[in-house]
Amino acid sequence: MDWTPYIAGAGIGVLSWLAFLLSDRPLGCSTAYARTSGMIERAVRGKVVLDRAYYKQFAPRIDWEWMLVLGVVIGAGATALLTGAFALVWVPPTFEAAFGPSVPLRLAVALAGGVLMGIGSRWAGGCTSGHGISGTLQLALSSWVAVFVFFASGILFAFLLYGVRP
Repeated sequence: MDWTPYIAGAGIGVLSWLAFLLSDRPLGCSTAYARTSGMIERAVRGKVVLDRAYYKQFAPRIDWEWMLVLGVVIGAGATALLTGAFALVWVPPTFEAAFGPSVPLRLAVALAGGVLMGIGSRWAGGCTSGHGISGTLQLALSSWVAVFVFFASGILFAFLLYGVRP
């Protein structure tokens, strides 16, 4: 089953309205990753983690945003399985065509990208879903600027990484 962007967009819009209605909070995912990091650190280092200023503001606990991220992962997996599109691919064809079949290189690039996205989302006060969906829904100027930068940098780096010339 192919989901058109219109159906998916309308679903995300309704979910965003419901999030505001039921919790008075916007949709977002990056805080859930930060909370997970805190939960892992707390499991290793104990309650001393709770004394950190960051975790006083964003307690390392399972909340509705954390469950939303879990639901996204489960939903994506279920959809891939049900549509027959599920496949374990270490190096996607587009990456392989540009950089070769190296699994360690692909993992290093994925790790570096994830770390940069995590730092950027904390620095920007939200992730692409937080700014792009919830922030623009609230007509926040900072979110509109962030979305413009997301798209512009994504296009620029795609051109640079894959050797495409405009």
